[in-house]
Amino acid sequence: MGKDKLRKFAEIATFDNVLELEAGKPFKGNWGSGKFHNEHPLVLELGCGKGEYTVNMAQLFPGKNFLGLDYKGNRIWRGAKTAIEEGISNVAFLRIQIETILEYFTEGEVSEIWITFPDPQPQISREKKRLTSPRFLEKYKAILKEGGILHLKTDNDDLHEYTFQKIEQLGMVLHEKTEDLYKSELADEVLSIKTYYEKKYLKTDKNINYLKFSFDNGQG
Repeated sequence: MGKDKLRKFAEIATFDNVLELEAGKPFKGNWGSGKFHNEHPLVLELGCGKGEYTVNMAQLFPGKNFLGLDYKGNRIWRGAKTAIEEGISNVAFLRIQIETILEYFTEGEVSEIWITFPDPQPQISREKKRLTSPRFLEKYKAILKEGGILHLKTDNDDLHEYTFQKIEQLGMVLHEKTEDLYKSELADEVLSIKTYYEKKYLKTDKNINYLKFSFDNGQG
């Protein structure tokens, strides 16, 4: 591990807005009052990277709590540091493997999940590692409230199509779908937030895919 990564890992250990591994478990079922000291809706960004979406959404929606999840602490460092420097109190970061998400959240605790530019895991043998595979979707279903929304933004056309197929196969509710976000009417203030990787893709004129879906319509 390089010196810069070591420095960032050491620094996030001192950040109040970063919880690493076991430190996040006591907040299961209690993120609102326990960590954010309010009962606002909880929004997760999975594989948050540098936390651009987490931080920017927190600024746009002060009436919600935002939690960025990623295992790579040197990436989380950037978003966490920005939030501290700009005094954004409704954002925090959790350094865990997404596979363990059920150890940190209880039934109905999460109102919304964002999956932004995840590793598409293109090999068929790695399908179970895709963050929109049935294996992961079942985990999200367990922690989302009734009618809770999921979002996928990806440059990978195959992952977009794969996820759309799973939405249909599993009888989920599709709310919005586009293969070219910035040429559609969907690119509002939130969807126009750009991650580090998205900016790189756009420089090569790569189309950006987007899906908005849920397990139910919230009217059951």
